[in-house]
Amino acid sequence: MTADHKFLIEQIASGDKQALAALYKALERPVYKFIVSRLNDPHEANDILHEVFMDVWRSAGRFEGRSKVQTWVFGIAYRKSIDVMRKRGRVDLTDEQPDLVDDSPDQETCLAAGQEAEHVRHCLETLKDDHRSAITLAFYQDMTYGEIAEVAGVPEGTVKTRIFHAKKLLMRCLQGRVERTVA
Repeated sequence: MTADHKFLIEQIASGDKQALAALYKALERPVYKFIVSRLNDPHEANDILHEVFMDVWRSAGRFEGRSKVQTWVFGIAYRKSIDVMRKRGRVDLTDEQPDLVDDSPDQETCLAAGQEAEHVRHCLETLKDDHRSAITLAFYQDMTYGEIAEVAGVPEGTVKTRIFHAKKLLMRCLQGRVERTVA
């Protein structure tokens, strides 16, 4: 898939709009989810997603191939999200993210899974932005520490430290849920 993305970037650089549409289709969902996880605003995330792919269109010719295309695109999304958060002054975590629909036939299982997912979302929201971004990229986007470092513009060791601390904080938050449920 990486080779396909690289080919698409080459085509986009030559002005191929269908290649842009294909890259958009391939990366739209994970990039959107990443932006929403940072901004907690689905409407604003749509705007940022559009801006990200407009930047891809304008700067595809400058893509040097030193990273995966996906990493490059996530880097653009990361920087655009940072810009929005700076304009806001800080992240507003009061808005709820839309619930995911689970079409499992067992309603009790669905309810339990929904409650657990909501708690995981809650725990993720308690993390500082840098920690939440590192966790999101590592576990939801399957990026390596090196790729995350490139996206965030920090050393790989910093990413490892952020993920280590974020995992400890998440475990503490999630264990609090288990202890309350058992008691």
